[in-house]
Amino acid sequence: MTFRSFVVALAVTAGFAGAAQAQTKLTIGFSQIGSESGWRAAETKVGKIEAQKRGIDFRISDAQQKQENQIKAIRSFVAQGVDAIFVAPVVATGWDSVLKEAKEAKIPVVLLDRSIDTRDDSLYLTAVTSDTVHEGRVAGEWLLKQTGGTCNVVELQGTVGSSPAINRKKGFDEVVAKNPGLKIIRTQSGDFTRAKGKEVMESFIKAEGGGRNICAVYAHNDDMAIGAIQAVKEAGLKPGKDILVVSIDAVPDIFKAMADGEANATVELTPNMAGPAFDALMAYKKDGKVPPKWIQTESKLYLPDTAKAEYERRKDLY
Repeated sequence: MTFRSFVVALAVTAGFAGAAQAQTKLTIGFSQIGSESGWRAAETKVGKIEAQKRGIDFRISDAQQKQENQIKAIRSFVAQGVDAIFVAPVVATGWDSVLKEAKEAKIPVVLLDRSIDTRDDSLYLTAVTSDTVHEGRVAGEWLLKQTGGTCNVVELQGTVGSSPAINRKKGFDEVVAKNPGLKIIRTQSGDFTRAKGKEVMESFIKAEGGGRNICAVYAHNDDMAIGAIQAVKEAGLKPGKDILVVSIDAVPDIFKAMADGEANATVELTPNMAGPAFDALMAYKKDGKVPPKWIQTESKLYLPDTAKAEYERRKDLY
């Protein structure tokens, strides 16, 4: 099924919520990080579609990339007496206190697309995420094969302290550690945004002989990669050729860049985190079925040969 038909099917199915479903309607609060990337916007959009499909009252709070806003949102949801709370945590630490408040109120918490660091995993019901270490490893292995194991890499990290940034770096570093010809010569956070990715890449290019000493850029998400591509072009170099570009998320703009020969590879992160989360929560609420602590979503490497088709499949969702 294509992404476009997926969206249409969800929208059609959403119109058939029956009276029995309405009587047991769940109210779920979602503390979303913000809209720092195309992927994040797609996650929110798909979440709304999936909620409508199931007749769920889905209340979304935009934290604008600030943990303090997420904590306020969670406390607000607790005060509202919602049936459950979804959280896409902006950083990995600092959640125990507010999640204890939700637990004491008997409100289950589900983590979406990011994990947290806690010694008490009873504070959340389950986490629906990809294997972000694996994503970084896939990107590193692709670059290893593409370059024959010799490459000076600059790295655009995600938001400092966030689990994807930590884990996508860890996975990539595992490949680097085993292959001394692969070297990370510069690394800095681009905060998962296009503008910051461009800004940091500009500084990398200036520091490395106008970019001549850079073989590739590894970006923790596609939006930073798109920003880096612009910086490479403005420096008079050819992204995808003079400097290879590998990133993670698989949003439409990176497929357009690949089709144009300006990017080389992306690792998919599905935006449908809410669907599996809703299913797990509804089974828990209805039958008391406790879900596994981690519900893993699939990751896949995409290359330029399918870029045009993938762009068409995804463009209406993002």
